Amino acid sequence: MSGVVRHLLRVIGLVVVCGVSLQVYFLARIGMMSVVDPQSTTFQRSEIRRIVATQHQLLWSQRWVDDERISDHLKRAVIASEDAGFTEHSGVEWEALEKAWEKNLRAEAQAERVNERQAKQAARSNRPPPEKPKATPKIVGGSTITQQLAKNLFLSGERNFLRKGQEFVITFMLEGTLSKRRILEIYLNNVEWGEGLFGAHAAARHYFHVDADKLGAYPAARLAVMLPAPKRFEKRPNSAYVMGRASTVVARMGAVELP
Repeated sequence: MSGVVRHLLRVIGLVVVCGVSLQVYFLARIGMMSVVDPQSTTFQRSEIRRIVATQHQLLWSQRWVDDERISDHLKRAVIASEDAGFTEHSGVEWEALEKAWEKNLRAEAQAERVNERQAKQAARSNRPPPEKPKATPKIVGGSTITQQLAKNLFLSGERNFLRKGQEFVITFMLEGTLSKRRILEIYLNNVEWGEGLFGAHAAARHYFHVDADKLGAYPAARLAVMLPAPKRFEKRPNSAYVMGRASTVVARMGAVELP
């Protein structure tokens, strides 16, 4: 066996050992979460760095509250809005992912057509066209609550197949190690509801001036509607979209079974 082959095998072996060690680390961290509340997530730490770098101060609001101190209305609203099959699936909704994938492909194709049309118009023009930002596709998710938690707890926000694969692995670890009730509790205490605003307690106090266990059905639905784009919706929490979508979520909440 040549020295090059031996070196290559050692490198492959090292990569495998590192990969397995990383999975063991994630599994150990998740196992601890069955009894220890996580103090922060990877996403929150990246947000702290970004806020301090851009604003030169840290405006932050978050306080952990146990499951019984979070309104059942909020739990039902978040499940109805974000992941209707939460209590039934094993962590991943494959059909929802397939639909999101197809929708994203169509959005990317549409953005390419728009950009090509703009380029052709610029080429035919005798004068430089006014500067316009290139069309970008609107990417949709299809991720379950457990997948969102997996990403927020441990992973970066970049999009690639390797990170998505790791997200799946962590998702199945969460589902195999923690109860659905615990997964939802950790999610609701760490999810973002605005700039430097994390968790159900902080959101309830900020938007409605009540504790998380005092949220009624409609306020809870309004908070649930904000979750896909909290930084955008916090600027207009009373917009027609939020109010109308919240009414739809309220109508669905009665059919939601809590874990």
